[in-house]
Amino acid sequence: MRQEYDFVIVGAGSAGCVLSHRLSARADLKVLLLEAGEPEQGLYHKAPAAFPKLFKGRSDWAFFTEPQPDLNGRELYWPRGKVLGGSSSINAMIVVRGNPHDYNDWKMPGWSFGEILPYFKKIETHPLGPSEYHGDRGPLHVEVRRYTNPLTYAFIEAAVASGLERNDDFNGPNQEGVGLFHVNQKNGARQSAATAYLRPALPRPNLDVQTGARAHRVLFEGARAVGVEYRHHGLMWRVRASRGVIVSSGSVQSPQLLMLSGLGPADQLRQHQIEVRQDLPVGQNLWDHLALPVIWHCKAPVSLDKAETLANVARYLLTQGGPLVSNVAEAGAFLRILAGAPAPDLQYHFGPAFFSNHGFDREEGHFFTIGPTLVAPQSRGMIGLRSADPEAAPRIQPRYLSEPHDLEVLRTGIELAREIAAQKAFDPYRGPPHGRQAGLQEKAELNTYVRQYVQTLYHPTGTCSMGEVVDERLKVYGCENLYVVDASVMPKVVRGNTNIPTLMVAEKAADLLLSTESG
Repeated sequence: MRQEYDFVIVGAGSAGCVLSHRLSARADLKVLLLEAGEPEQGLYHKAPAAFPKLFKGRSDWAFFTEPQPDLNGRELYWPRGKVLGGSSSINAMIVVRGNPHDYNDWKMPGWSFGEILPYFKKIETHPLGPSEYHGDRGPLHVEVRRYTNPLTYAFIEAAVASGLERNDDFNGPNQEGVGLFHVNQKNGARQSAATAYLRPALPRPNLDVQTGARAHRVLFEGARAVGVEYRHHGLMWRVRASRGVIVSSGSVQSPQLLMLSGLGPADQLRQHQIEVRQDLPVGQNLWDHLALPVIWHCKAPVSLDKAETLANVARYLLTQGGPLVSNVAEAGAFLRILAGAPAPDLQYHFGPAFFSNHGFDREEGHFFTIGPTLVAPQSRGMIGLRSADPEAAPRIQPRYLSEPHDLEVLRTGIELAREIAAQKAFDPYRGPPHGRQAGLQEKAELNTYVRQYVQTLYHPTGTCSMGEVVDERLKVYGCENLYVVDASVMPKVVRGNTNIPTLMVAEKAADLLLSTESG
């Protein structure tokens, strides 16, 4: 492996895979990608329905938050991908871009929805493309899923009966309504960022990928980032970058690496005896989505709760079809549930199964789950250092439900979920509500339910945000040749699942970096 590169990318998650693909396409640029995890392996990474099996395994950092005062003191589990492909290799594969209002509300030059739409199209090979909203030549294949459970179609019909508009494309002219989620799958298999972007680039002689590499700090000469120090197989290494160090370690670990390198809130850095290079609000402005499981028994044996049979595994291995193609959250909806919302403030995820506590909780029988999801939160938190040890987990303090608005949205979401479940379309399937939510009617009772069972939907953003930590070209303020490219640069979380927006950020960043090189 070389000792000096043009670009060193720290983190092979969604953004790092895109950057490796696009930058190494220039044969004159030498690129190194560092990743703490290892490649995707086995059926669990391939079969979409198996994604919960990856949680707390070798491909997961398995972080936990600080105790949450407004969630009964609970410490919430945060899965984050520790694998080539990052969280795109362990997520539910939902293809949602967010709402145009989100990007226009960022108020950052070059990042309005009209300006970034071409990058969303560039990402995908979509069955609805080419069109005004979709592309048909991108690395990431999108499918409208080979398998959909009958309970999911009942959910869509029930939501329409409750007043929602039918929507066959949440990434088209209008986000609002109810419909099937499109997924990043190819021929019924997960297509992560590693599969779509990194794997085709691996044969290039100017791209090196080092797995099992844990970054400890960015190296500087004055204000110029010149390389990265990392541990690999128990030994410490230093590698130089002549044109740029790109931190793409996600909304938890990108701010951690910057702070370990002397970029962050000065008081916090001094507390850990770290030399302050730049006093910046690194780690602040943490946004996340919360989701709540609202569950019913299903009186017909059609759910995914019994899908893990030898017959279905064999069917999947032979045909890449059947229930294991499901991404569990098969359908959803976006709507404005509180008066005055400028865009959807609630999303639903529908799963034809018992899905609670990230899939760890299991019960006998058949179920379906309607998950009200807070997509325009007002509560904000922070990522901080627990110590100066580069391999210690950082402090994660989301301050969930610290703003009353967020609790109101979720509580109101329960009420509409019950209305949807009561519609005629569910009559062949609907059993009694799950015992822990049965009989809850009063506002205080519903609030208690929310505080006890709400969980992250895995969408942390904002901790190295544009306008605060990086500029509109994603360069860190006060530094030369240092960039952050991942979901942490989003000034506000978007209304919807964040993987596709992260790919968009990286596609645009690659163009920005290459235009600088050309200049």
